[in-house]
Amino acid sequence: MDEPRVDELTGRPTMGHEFDGIEELNTPMPRWWLWTFYLTIIWGIGYTIAFPAWPTISGATAGLLGYSTRGEVSADIAAHEAANAALVTELNAVDLAALDAQSDLHRYAVARGASVFRAQCSQCHGSGAAGAIGYPNLLDNDWLWGGSLEEIAYSVRHGIRNETDFDARYSEMPAFGDILAREEIETLIEFLPTLADADWDSAGGVLFTDNCAACHGDQGLGDRSLGAPNLADAIWLYGSDDESLTETIANARFGVMPAWGQRLTEEDVRAVSAYVHALGGGE
Repeated sequence: MDEPRVDELTGRPTMGHEFDGIEELNTPMPRWWLWTFYLTIIWGIGYTIAFPAWPTISGATAGLLGYSTRGEVSADIAAHEAANAALVTELNAVDLAALDAQSDLHRYAVARGASVFRAQCSQCHGSGAAGAIGYPNLLDNDWLWGGSLEEIAYSVRHGIRNETDFDARYSEMPAFGDILAREEIETLIEFLPTLADADWDSAGGVLFTDNCAACHGDQGLGDRSLGAPNLADAIWLYGSDDESLTETIANARFGVMPAWGQRLTEEDVRAVSAYVHALGGGE
């Protein structure tokens, strides 16, 4: 095998190959770089011995120092809970109706509730609680089952129309597409915007009285004991255009909210209720 050619300009041997007339010099790495590289290898080995690193079937090696970021977070959470233990006890015991909006307890509940809301509720009700189609706006006073602190807490705790909590709020509108003719549904849709000054002797008024008033009231103002919405306030959960109203009347709606009392602690239920109530829509 031929010896690599020595480059005349630098005096260094070449690697023995060339590409389009270009040859590569056999230049060794600087010693400082090599020692740095070797030190990083030694440091890496030491790190994997001292800290959790190597995966196992059920986790990872604990490391000689026993350090864990999860353990650090758990310690921080424990310290936070210990610091607020008195407020948590008071929050669980207080009558929500008597919760003073100027008290430290209320401020703590609202701050804690804001965190709960962002983590658990904002996905449906929006980051600002303004809701979306099919998800109620929590900033207004249009509450199907009432907007007092106790009523909000009950809705949060037990949920709406779910099958996991026996005490869930429950209402179900009939699918009037199986009861009324298409023309009758269209007549109702034309009548609904006139509820504020309705002609109850009209065809729409008669249809409303015969089919809707039992739940929504004689004037269409709703019934919170049934979870029947007010139809005279121009607030429509699923939209007020003809297509949306046709779908609502013909096929009904059946929105479901989880029973958060099965997922959150009682103090978190109370805290998020206080937060929602404080947003301005609570009564």
